[in-house]
Amino acid sequence: MKTKEKKLTQEQVTAILSRAHSIGLERVERLYKEKQEQSKTANHAPTLAPRITQKSISQTRRDIQDWKWSKQLATSPTEPKVYLLQDVFNDIAGDALLSSQMNNRREQTISAPSEMITPDDKKDEKLTKIIHEIPVFTDVLGHIWDSEWYGGSVVEQSVDKGVKKATLINRRNTVPATGRFYPDTSMNNYIEYRDTKEFGKWILEFNSDHIGLLDKLVPYALFKKFALSCWSELCEIYGIPPRVMKTETRDPEMLDRAEAMMRDVGASAWFIIDNTEDFDFAKGVNTNGDVFNNLINLCNNEISMFVSGAVIGQDTKNGNESKEKISIALLDRLVDADKRMTEMYMNSIVIPSWIRIGWIPPTASRFRFQTVEDTDKLWAFTKDLLPYKDVDNDFIEEKFGIKVKDKPANFQ
Repeated sequence: MKTKEKKLTQEQVTAILSRAHSIGLERVERLYKEKQEQSKTANHAPTLAPRITQKSISQTRRDIQDWKWSKQLATSPTEPKVYLLQDVFNDIAGDALLSSQMNNRREQTISAPSEMITPDDKKDEKLTKIIHEIPVFTDVLGHIWDSEWYGGSVVEQSVDKGVKKATLINRRNTVPATGRFYPDTSMNNYIEYRDTKEFGKWILEFNSDHIGLLDKLVPYALFKKFALSCWSELCEIYGIPPRVMKTETRDPEMLDRAEAMMRDVGASAWFIIDNTEDFDFAKGVNTNGDVFNNLINLCNNEISMFVSGAVIGQDTKNGNESKEKISIALLDRLVDADKRMTEMYMNSIVIPSWIRIGWIPPTASRFRFQTVEDTDKLWAFTKDLLPYKDVDNDFIEEKFGIKVKDKPANFQ
């Protein structure tokens, strides 16, 4: 005898699916909490960073020849190495103007408000709080930004006594073009870090696919350092006329005595010479270093133009308000481009790795920077709209921080 199948109503089917969905979410939530508790107590030691052999780095002044040779080694088709080029980059990064310009643009990116949003473009409050509480969050954003300027960043994440860490692998030891890690830059032994089991989970790579934007600024930074050195030498002798003494050079005794007298006379107003000798002052330096000043200003302007898109707030002689506004607008466009690049890396590399190692729960939400509103322009629009339309009090309080309430009705 056949039993009659009982058909479910649409409401029953919806209830069953909803219950199954909630059970699945509860299970995912429970598994995440268990893994999170394990990650708090379980340590994960780094594998690449401890293998680096520390090397002394030459502190001699670098010139264009050093840069050309290091660039040739970095772009070698057989076995490229970037340790010499990275030494040049680190050297020019000490320039005060270049460091200031880069930090200004970098800080605007990593300090911008960010959030996690759901597939339906709503803010994921819980996940946003979780990623902001990860200690290495801002460090990772900084390494992402630096990758465009230094040619790449390989970051190794770890857990030490429950503390999350993100260590930048020394760029001298990594070659993004080949995916190789050299523990000792003077040796040819290497590790294919992209083939390790930690890659994509604990080891993250932000590859710019070029040798680094700093390469374009090397000549200007080196020329500037050279000009500053020459100008400082000029300052030491400026205003001091060269002293000239004529003596019998074929007589070693007279020559030694004259040399000692010229060396010891210093700032004395008197000296003793033989009646056959002659002492005089030559014409001193007749320049105040304009040639060096012009070269330094040229290098400064080129550095500012490349990093910020304009010379901002430096030229007090030819500067004006309209020029500064345009310059700041150009810088804002570059910062917006940096934010888009950072969002791409966060959503394609960082967020998936944090899910795999249990630092955040599985999610379909994505990372983005919040859109910064021009409150001055919005306030002007709101004021112009008030005579014609009613503006919600909550909107005014939320956007401008002004607590307002409706005026009492006047029936007179």
